[in-house]
Amino acid sequence: MIRRYLPRSLQSRLFFASLVILPIILVIAVVILQRAHYDSLVSSERSQAQLQVYLLLGLAELDDTGLMLPTLLPEPALTQPGSGSYAFITNDQQELLWRSDSSALLPSDVIELTRQSAPEPGHVIFRYLQAEGLYLLQYPVIWLAASEERLFNISVLRTDEHLREQMRAFSTRLWGSLLGVLVLALGMQYIILRWGLRPLTRLASDLRLIEKGEAERLTGHYPQEVQPVTDNLNQLILTERQQRERYRNTLADLAHSLKTPLAVIHGASSESLSPESYQRLVEEQTQRMNQIVQYQLSRAVKSKGGLAAAKPVKVKPVVQRLSGVLSKVYSDKSLILENEVADDALFYGDERDLMELVGNLMENACKYGNRQVRVSSCTTRNGLLLFVEDDGQGVMPYQAKVILERGQRMDTSTSGQGIGLAVVVDILSSYGGALEVDSSPALQGARFRAMLPNHT
Repeated sequence: MIRRYLPRSLQSRLFFASLVILPIILVIAVVILQRAHYDSLVSSERSQAQLQVYLLLGLAELDDTGLMLPTLLPEPALTQPGSGSYAFITNDQQELLWRSDSSALLPSDVIELTRQSAPEPGHVIFRYLQAEGLYLLQYPVIWLAASEERLFNISVLRTDEHLREQMRAFSTRLWGSLLGVLVLALGMQYIILRWGLRPLTRLASDLRLIEKGEAERLTGHYPQEVQPVTDNLNQLILTERQQRERYRNTLADLAHSLKTPLAVIHGASSESLSPESYQRLVEEQTQRMNQIVQYQLSRAVKSKGGLAAAKPVKVKPVVQRLSGVLSKVYSDKSLILENEVADDALFYGDERDLMELVGNLMENACKYGNRQVRVSSCTTRNGLLLFVEDDGQGVMPYQAKVILERGQRMDTSTSGQGIGLAVVVDILSSYGGALEVDSSPALQGARFRAMLPNHT
């Protein structure tokens, strides 16, 4: 039930805790300080009473009847009736031998209390008579006479009025001071909480900016305790953004990859094919589309790398298969597709990756070439170089970097989304390869050089 009424704000919770705990601490401090001050006042009362005993001992003289003191004492408190300080001397028979002039108005029952108790020699009694409001000090004295020892008991009574007045004044000052300290401490605590929790407020504000799309990440410096949280949040935001971008790219890649099988089916509908041949072609392309869908879904969740488990795939048969498909798609251009890939050229990786990157390069060459497309290879120490050339208009040096970016196209006269080459770059980067663009020395068009690393 308590948690239901707690404030939701962290700052309010901490301040509420301070508002509860600080008064409790101050009350405990008041009790301790009051007790310490009371003990010091009681100790002072005992000291004052003992000094009066020593004063009386210094003035006392022994005669046949007992200890005698002068009529006029140097201590005014013992000569003024009702002064609050009284003294008595009794013998070992508890007979009252002397009393101070200040005790003239003192009730007889109080005097009788001093005669009822007699401490042993060497033991001093100091106690508080709460009902009478007096402190009693009894001091036994052994007086050496000529031939004997005589025991006397000096009793001093002091009223507690002065002590209680001092305690009241001390308590008033103490409570006033500590209440002021409490208000100051709560004010400082509030300021400290606002200052200490300011990074969390700034963090919440920065997160709102990211939520509104006005910022991409958490920036600025945070305290040492908050910095790991912001770093993890930035990493989480980056990962989520990359994952979302990967899914978006996968959908675009899927749509781009399905164009070729759909174009083959569409082109076959205008050809004079037998029903059996057309059905077989549709089944082949449908199976190809299903493979493309499965491949793109696996790419959406596949991490980069994976060469440790790579298997060698012959490149030439893949190029030959793609040449047959593309010749049907671009049948209106009567292209000459040359497959000059070496018989021993191997790609170490997923065959579907190879088909995707080679297919996109060849389709790009078929789209922008005029009559001739050539695919060749060269084995190097680092891997396999695959060349895809065409006899089109070629690519200018300043265009080479632009066309490799996703969604960028230099020629808007032909249909397309500018995705194919970006897919090739993504696949090659996952294997540690690279793609370069220059001019074809033989065909005078564009030449794409794909570096396919080997398994080592």
